[in-house]
Amino acid sequence: MSSRPERIISIVAGPTASGKSAYALELGTKKGGCVINADAMQLYKELPILTAQPSYEEQSQSPHRLYGVLDASERINAARWCILAKKEIERCFKEGLHPILTGGTGFYLKALTEGLSPIPDTSDEMRRNSLARARETGSEKFHLEVSQFDPELAKRVNPNDTQRLAHGWAVFHETGKALSEWQKLPKMPPPANWKFEVVLILPEREMLYERIKRRFDLMLENNVMDEVSDLSKRIDKNEVESDANIIIAHGFRALRDYLQGKKTLEEARETGITDTRHYAKRQYTWFRHQIKEDAYNIQSVRIQSP
Repeated sequence: MSSRPERIISIVAGPTASGKSAYALELGTKKGGCVINADAMQLYKELPILTAQPSYEEQSQSPHRLYGVLDASERINAARWCILAKKEIERCFKEGLHPILTGGTGFYLKALTEGLSPIPDTSDEMRRNSLARARETGSEKFHLEVSQFDPELAKRVNPNDTQRLAHGWAVFHETGKALSEWQKLPKMPPPANWKFEVVLILPEREMLYERIKRRFDLMLENNVMDEVSDLSKRIDKNEVESDANIIIAHGFRALRDYLQGKKTLEEARETGITDTRHYAKRQYTWFRHQIKEDAYNIQSVRIQSP
């Protein structure tokens, strides 16, 4: 058993628009804490409104880290986020701050609390090659190609999930070993003296859906189209790849379609709200079943409504 002093880390998790950021800020004020982002899209600096990043006023009330730290051209995954998050957690402990992780990217939080298998990182060139290969062959053929060297991965991944299939393709072609084989290796857990206290924010579903609609409308009122337009121009100039991670930010494609004359504003609004609701529904189910008290290093789980 470790003789090192126990380190408590708070996690505030839940579906999008559930009120996580406000709760984390309140917790940070009470505990002398620092809020650390655990949302994949909020890592990017280009879409602060669309991804509902904490405002300047909110960030001035308590330290906030890992918000808007990546360029849209950069890629992120759970392993890389864990490296960034662990550095910020250690920094908090050194500065006497209580670390509070908050976000809706459940797999990132699960990776941090339980650890990840030691899958080698792939080079930028290999990642570009894998995505180019996926585009050239099309989703069905690319899925079939991946199944030839990693049948386990192909079996559990939808043919339309290009990102995960491309990652498997890149890992195999860089290491000679299938991603599913790497994933069978023992996980590398966080330090044994790190203990996680989890608060799950799970509003009533109808309340959550109403909050999603209200928030999307507020975004439209608060110049979200400007940031969508700016990012679209970078994509058109090939400064950002058309399948970059940030493109999946909910509402971006729909609002870009409006700018390109493919949708009316009302159609774009409805699509953005619907896509976000579907995502929230998946998050709701995931958090209900994946974040448990008997998981490694999770000391407590408390479920509450906003």
